Amino acid sequence: MRSRAAAYPLLAVLSWGVMFPILASALPRVDPLNLTTARYLLAAVILVGILLLREGAGALRLGGRAVEVAVLGVVGFAGFNVLTNLALEHAAPQQIALFVATTPVITQLVRWVRDGVRPKPLLLALSLVALLGVGLVITRGSLAGVGQFGLGGLMMIGAVLGWGIYTHGAGRFGGWSPLRYTTLTALAGTAAMLAASVLADGIGWQHAPGGADLVAVAPQLAYVVILGAVVAVLAWNTGVQRLGAANAALFMNLVPVTTFAVQIARGYRPEPVELVGAAITIAALVAANLVTRPRTASAYQANAVTDPVAVIDPVAVVRAR
Repeated sequence: MRSRAAAYPLLAVLSWGVMFPILASALPRVDPLNLTTARYLLAAVILVGILLLREGAGALRLGGRAVEVAVLGVVGFAGFNVLTNLALEHAAPQQIALFVATTPVITQLVRWVRDGVRPKPLLLALSLVALLGVGLVITRGSLAGVGQFGLGGLMMIGAVLGWGIYTHGAGRFGGWSPLRYTTLTALAGTAAMLAASVLADGIGWQHAPGGADLVAVAPQLAYVVILGAVVAVLAWNTGVQRLGAANAALFMNLVPVTTFAVQIARGYRPEPVELVGAAITIAALVAANLVTRPRTASAYQANAVTDPVAVIDPVAVVRAR
């Protein structure tokens, strides 16, 4: 039964790992902000449809929490996705995927700042080790490559931090289903992205894609909307419910492995130091998840029920305790 349940988060993280190279391949034709906006306009329509079918029109009511939903949607959806797509112009997909895999650890740090729940010292040490591994991949072990960490790395730190805040915020919506929380915050984030796209197009910072551009990236959009933002999300939700948050979070470490495999299949040949750095990061993150996972069967069951689920994207992560 557990092995069958594991198939759900496995499907989700494999879908997300493949997604980064696909997004990168679309950027030469469509600007990052416009690409993100187009993706979530389509995904939001699908999510609203699913929500209406499952929970009815009443689930679209905000219940006096419009400001909170708007802030979390802008920080989580707009912040994470726009910064990630912008970072893909400055860093390789496999480098971006390594940053994404740090999301469960970052969420623990957000919890420390906002709730005063201090993580274990070992978790902090493993977080630094994971970032060291990321640094090795980006710089390829040379001080001359430190500059490559620059803008793209800073964008991803901001992106992952934003998603950590969004994930932590889900804890205040215990009366909502994960689907409702995801859909309503996605709508808020999409509205912010649409407004930003219109402004950016108007001032000439980017250019609205033409019909030919949208047709050219239609296969990429189909994948990132249907598989990356709908199928994978539902699979992840199911896996979290059946395995528990802490156990499901372990699967996030397969995201960079999958992305590396895709890039290698496309002809990329990583240097040994990159593989070492990736191995260090993944090992540190697995250890960090093991440190924070429940110790007993009863705690495991409690986490499966009480941990907030914040899932909509390749960084969809839940709080691992």
